Amino acid sequence: MYAEDIQGSIAYAKAIRKADLLSEEELLCMVEGLEKVKAEWDKNQFAIHAEDEDIHSANERRLSELIGNVAKKLHTGRSRNDQTVTDTKLWLRKSIDELLTKLTKLIEVIVNRSEKDLDILMPGYTHMQRAQPVKWSHWLLSYAWYARADVERLYEIRRRVNVLPLGSGAIAGNPFQIDRRSLADELDFYEITENSMHAVGDRDFVAEFLFWSALTAIHLSRLSEDLIIYSSEEFGFVKFADEFSTGSSLMPQKRNPDCMELIRGKSGTLLGKCMGFMTTLKGISSTYNKDLQEDKEALFSTYDILNSVLVVITNALYTVEVNNQKCEDALAPNMLATDMAYYLVRKGISFREAHYLAGKVVVLSESLGVSLCDLTLAQLQIVSSTFQEDVMQIWNFANSVEQYKIIGGTSTTALEKQINNLRTWLQQLTSTYHGFNNH
Repeated sequence: MYAEDIQGSIAYAKAIRKADLLSEEELLCMVEGLEKVKAEWDKNQFAIHAEDEDIHSANERRLSELIGNVAKKLHTGRSRNDQTVTDTKLWLRKSIDELLTKLTKLIEVIVNRSEKDLDILMPGYTHMQRAQPVKWSHWLLSYAWYARADVERLYEIRRRVNVLPLGSGAIAGNPFQIDRRSLADELDFYEITENSMHAVGDRDFVAEFLFWSALTAIHLSRLSEDLIIYSSEEFGFVKFADEFSTGSSLMPQKRNPDCMELIRGKSGTLLGKCMGFMTTLKGISSTYNKDLQEDKEALFSTYDILNSVLVVITNALYTVEVNNQKCEDALAPNMLATDMAYYLVRKGISFREAHYLAGKVVVLSESLGVSLCDLTLAQLQIVSSTFQEDVMQIWNFANSVEQYKIIGGTSTTALEKQINNLRTWLQQLTSTYHGFNNH
């Protein structure tokens, strides 16, 4: 966090100048020196010394070497307690913005794939059993809505991260009349903390981010699990590009969905990091304790993992091939048993009775060893005289799907509405949340 530490230090130097604790010349010298320190870090030329306790002391030590005793004024009224939480928020805010960019890219890819593959039919599953026919795009878009909720939650977390703790000192506040609101403006924080003890001890924003990351990873894990199943030879619905599958060291015919398996596995890792840090927090007394430095490993590694996962899943979905024929071949007439109940409802029978009668038809087909669609009208009328010639029209998967025109349904028109709504939301996202984040 060297860049964030220097960013915060430059802003704080300006604040103590406004409080007449630095001269203008000293401020210019300090800012120039801090920029030189940052340049050394940027070029990987910064020399870390054994006595450097942390990033804060390392930067201040190097600043003293560059500009002399004036560097010792930088820490006036400031503590590492408020400095470290400020650095953490600066780093996390930047990292959140990176993740938001990648999440919205994932949604764009899902929406584009859904539009491209709009005509593909497949079985929908509940309890991992074939349930009803749906559009492939309907299944895929379900994950776009998970991702949209993840984006909205992350914006909410970003707002709570974006509250400035600098100026809280070690515990009691800052005695030098630092203009904290001006300091917040300088660092693009939308608000300042109101209690110094809370400010230096608060890591709820870290816990929230870790929970959010775990939940987002769980959504991506479920998507990966579906894709792993659908890529198996038993299903054959999808085929991953070579970049996102591997061979076997022994069996040359294998195409293993390793990338999806790794995403599935990483969700457990991220959940563990969340639980680990929450457990650390539960036993800490008020204000700053050294235990709180555990937030760094959890934050850094969680961000790295999730950032990589989003890149992989986005590109895997962009390149995956969908086997239209395999998807349609998996459809079976018994998946239209619900449509038979709906047929009876449209003839005036209550749904409970229609469901019972459709169940009797299923039993009849099984006892005769024939498919539902092969039952004759005479056989159907053994169960109910309500069945007429038009019952034969229900044995059409495309027609079945198209009846679900209501918002949220799997018909073509309903899916087009989903796609349009998501596209509109994506277009409005930047303008909608820009002010939300910064004001």
